[in-house]
Amino acid sequence: MLSSRSLGMDASIVAPKHSSLPDTSLLYVSDYVSFVGEDSRGHVAFALDNNRGRDGESWQAEHFVVLHDEHDGWISLQGTGSYDNSAHELQTVPPSSFFQIEGTPHTGMSINSHPNNLALSIEPIPTRLAREHDGGRYWLGSAAATLQWNDRTLKGRVIYEYLMMPEFNRLSRSYWGLWKHFQGLYLVIEGLGDLYVHSQESDMLAPLLGNIDGFLAIDGETETFQALQFTLLDHDQAWGLYRWPSAWGLNWVNKGGTGRARLEIQEFTTMGNWVIGGFGMGIIHGIVHYNGKEYLAYGFAELIM
Repeated sequence: MLSSRSLGMDASIVAPKHSSLPDTSLLYVSDYVSFVGEDSRGHVAFALDNNRGRDGESWQAEHFVVLHDEHDGWISLQGTGSYDNSAHELQTVPPSSFFQIEGTPHTGMSINSHPNNLALSIEPIPTRLAREHDGGRYWLGSAAATLQWNDRTLKGRVIYEYLMMPEFNRLSRSYWGLWKHFQGLYLVIEGLGDLYVHSQESDMLAPLLGNIDGFLAIDGETETFQALQFTLLDHDQAWGLYRWPSAWGLNWVNKGGTGRARLEIQEFTTMGNWVIGGFGMGIIHGIVHYNGKEYLAYGFAELIM
């Protein structure tokens, strides 16, 4: 079990900057979009990770995409994998035959995928959490969004995550111990707002991401955590020499009050397994208690062991 710990502040809190990228021949950039929405037929969760990098005269790009329907389970989509970045694009996401992204986080974005018959429209995304370390930048935000998928229109929320690291590129190089017990929870709290938390133990990522961090957004207003406790409550054995986290307890204090949550994975899929660790995605259901009221929570868990 992970011990409960207070929120660490081992990187400076800064406003995000998108005007330029570092002048270096080794660079990695990632934009991650996690959507949860619903209609009369239930919840749908959609996530798209867009990564690109440079290593000398080599340029890379890749997508990772996943979609889950509350009643039909995990839905197979096209587009996961590497693709051509001959335009040498790093500032924005290079277009592929599967996904085209227009706009910017702070002005609003659209994601279109004709092969998957879906389109995601995202309102301007305010910054909820931002960090900077050694030229690297990391920030998160959340906003209202609408997903058009097949014949469905789903109103919901997006949690957006940006990561930029100079002198690093996981798409072209291998890094031992890059991910260590990463647990990222991307949640919509029905009737309250958005909740993002992560816990991770990688020494390489800690200066920029922190070990435990996150934010709460209530009615569109950011509530940063003054204290945050993240406790692993249960786990399941993986096909290897490790275990998957499966339930968590959260406790926090912010300027608006105190809160706690009990969250657990209801459906899980393994995306990758390398015996001593793995990568998987889960659908979380939970109960959030905040200032004397109780709310339902629903969203994604991203686990990299």
